[in-house]
Amino acid sequence: MSDRITVEELSDLMKRTAGVAVSPEELAERPDTAFEELGIDSLGLLGIVGELENRHGVPMPPDAEHCKTPRKFLDLVNSTLLAGA
Repeated sequence: MSDRITVEELSDLMKRTAGVAVSPEELAERPDTAFEELGIDSLGLLGIVGELENRHGVPMPPDAEHCKTPRKFLDLVNSTLLAGA
């Protein structure tokens, strides 16, 4: 398993935990689009964070659930995973 979260993995998590289908291509093309605009609310983001913690066995920073965009979320989560690797 990689120690980085990809846009593909984030897209899958968004669909499975929050029920919001956004293609990896759209996330890659629009990384600074607000999660809110994509249909992800704070509860949806909390579900994604929880799933990542379970999957990787690493606690995510408290700020992760407050990230406003996919780019900020991936940057924060990936730096956390790399530090814990």
